[in-house]
Amino acid sequence: MSADSRWLAAAAALSARARPLSRPNPGVGAILVRDGKVVARGWTHEGGRPHAEAIALAEAGEDARGATLYVTLEPCAHKSERGPACADLVSTSGLARVVIGCMDPDPRTSGAGMARIHEAGITVEFIASEACEESLAGYLMTKRSGRPEVTLKLALSLDGCIAMSSGESQWITGPEARAHTHAMRAKADAILVGGGTLRADAPRLDVRLPGLEERSPARWVLTSSTAPEGWQALPSPEAIHDMAGIQYLFVEGGASAASAFLRAGLVDRLLIYRAPILVGGRPGLGDYGLTSLGAAHGQWRIRERRQLGSDTLEVYTAEVATGSKSARAPTV
Repeated sequence: MSADSRWLAAAAALSARARPLSRPNPGVGAILVRDGKVVARGWTHEGGRPHAEAIALAEAGEDARGATLYVTLEPCAHKSERGPACADLVSTSGLARVVIGCMDPDPRTSGAGMARIHEAGITVEFIASEACEESLAGYLMTKRSGRPEVTLKLALSLDGCIAMSSGESQWITGPEARAHTHAMRAKADAILVGGGTLRADAPRLDVRLPGLEERSPARWVLTSSTAPEGWQALPSPEAIHDMAGIQYLFVEGGASAASAFLRAGLVDRLLIYRAPILVGGRPGLGDYGLTSLGAAHGQWRIRERRQLGSDTLEVYTAEVATGSKSARAPTV
């Protein structure tokens, strides 16, 4: 990996501090570097402003002159009532070079931010970064497909069950896996379960980690009926195209909801928490429309596998096209 790619990956890691508080704007990370040393850092703040580049440049002050800016997303080219265009700030900063990890699909910026910086006499480069793309997955999905990125979580026994035949499901996994689930909830804009799960378990679906209690996502239920107080109803998986302002949706089950989203081709990431137990109970998935066993192959790419106490976490990303619709109005 080149030095530029490493700095972009570092900026992508930094951007995690912005999620999900930056919504409806993307969570961007920016790092100013000179002579191999960090001059300043920035990430998008709550509500989407200030932007990452503005924070990093303000922190650096005159030290920005002659430095290189690594930023996960192309600097915006549009002004708003909430602040100037980042491309303008960058253009007058005295930077020697700007490296961008992901181009912005927002039509107000796409290519224009990069061009404006170039016109100011600053060397500007786009270096495609998988780390930057992943850090912006929810934002990019809303712009390209008009819907949030969907992560499906399954907590399974070795034999693929989510509960005993009696329905008892607390707990399949251990405390480390459950704590990790809470951390994933804290990164989501919304969390969803099926109507059956809501009726049977009355789940809280909040974040119960010290310091993150205020980051509990909005609660949704997959149902054609009226949602109870404190919940919002989603009539079908396809209706996620109408979830305005939601970039990251975390689907926690149960089996019917999981199968419905898979059947609709609307799962982008799959988190499987696998416990070393045999249950012989209720399966984690129902029929989701596969026409042949061959069709099951090649749909998922494993990205990570690690131990969480006695349990194993497996992270997969979809290798097949997912549902799309025209993008929503751009953010500012």
